Amino acid sequence: MIEALNTEHGRYRDRKDMWRRYWDFYAGGEQIRRNAGQYLTRRQKEPNDVYSERLGRVFYENYLGSCVDWYAAALFRAEPRIAVETADSKTRKFYAQFIEDCDCRGTTLMSTARKAFVETMVYGESHLLIDFPKVEGEAQTRAEEDALGKSRAYLAPFSPLDLINWKTDLYGAIEWAVIKTEETYQAAFDRPEMITEDRWLYYDREVYRSFRRRRGGAAGGLAVGDGVELVSEGRHALAGVGRAPIVKMSLSDGLWLVNKAALLAEEHFNKSNALGWALHMGLFAMPVIYSDREWQQVVGEAYYLQLGPDDKFGWTEPEGRVFEIAADNLDRLKDEIYRVCYLMNQAAGREAKNLGQSGLSKERDFAVTQEVLRSYGSTVKTFLRHTLELVAKARQDDVKFEITGMDQFDATHFGDELAAGIGLREAGIHSPRLSKEVQKRIALKYLEGATQETKNAVVEEIERGLKA
Repeated sequence: MIEALNTEHGRYRDRKDMWRRYWDFYAGGEQIRRNAGQYLTRRQKEPNDVYSERLGRVFYENYLGSCVDWYAAALFRAEPRIAVETADSKTRKFYAQFIEDCDCRGTTLMSTARKAFVETMVYGESHLLIDFPKVEGEAQTRAEEDALGKSRAYLAPFSPLDLINWKTDLYGAIEWAVIKTEETYQAAFDRPEMITEDRWLYYDREVYRSFRRRRGGAAGGLAVGDGVELVSEGRHALAGVGRAPIVKMSLSDGLWLVNKAALLAEEHFNKSNALGWALHMGLFAMPVIYSDREWQQVVGEAYYLQLGPDDKFGWTEPEGRVFEIAADNLDRLKDEIYRVCYLMNQAAGREAKNLGQSGLSKERDFAVTQEVLRSYGSTVKTFLRHTLELVAKARQDDVKFEITGMDQFDATHFGDELAAGIGLREAGIHSPRLSKEVQKRIALKYLEGATQETKNAVVEEIERGLKA
């Protein structure tokens, strides 16, 4: 059973080390310091104590993480507007609550989507699990389900490092998948022994199974063993529609920015640390003695030096040309990281050479960045729509979702949106549907800081006006 549960998909085996490396270079800070031995290249025949000292002085200029976080901030600066269209007020109320708290822990759907987007930028993909609470008792009606809490869908995110094995059909839909997690915890407050618990979740198109194995502990403590136990099994929420309850967000290779910039970041990491080490060592000049005699004197601040008539004494220090070349190379690597991330307008070089760029050229560079942002916006909206539609299928709700926004990234004022709407009305286009869509867009723009329940109520009133 252990062998079957721990079997890894070939693609997972090929990519798991890469994914860990990419996350280290995104996170930076203490995380990359802890794992610096995997990335800091050791020189040929470099002594252990010297390499250890270099590891102790390691640092990382995290341009890559800044690029990813800039895209996340720019994309979610104005959150997408979600309109829930249904005739059932209870259903509308549920989705308003779900958007404000999608994991039963107070996390909004937008916060979950943002976290998934960052993971997708780093790993190339991310996943959400759609689940429902386990509640004792049988429900005969939907009202009883709601009363018991069985219909309260929630989302559980997990990274590609947790999805260890799977099979997909010809269309890319998951036929079955295995999710593995590991947790180490103290057995009890008054028992300091540590226990490691491995958990496996198996999902296919109809059923789920949950397994666990506990390792560690001491005699007389919590009962643990090396065997695997089946914790629970049954039909999952989407068994009725023949779908595994897993939603995936993914990017094309061209938009997977960390994959494009990670090698540049690693090269920059090694070059900058090499230059920093050389500059540091250059501060401690080495004495040089020019003499034909055998030299046995100890040199230091607390010692004197006796030289013969023909002896000479001096200090070595680098001339600096290689330092200048290295600094120029580091500047070029930094600019290249920004270039492959489509953020050249943010790459002002060491000598501010980009400040002389014309306004038209800067505008064109940012136009490319905006197109990339629109592509990301489309990916996030598709992900949100897919997630909400699967939740609706699991709950058997008759509901439609309209998700707009994430297509304009200039900081437009509400007055501009209002002026555009007035202009459309004065254009004389006789379309009630267009008129209502404009009204909804302006209303949702104005209500960006309001709760989802308020937004749904306003959209419903606008729709009722359309039918009237």
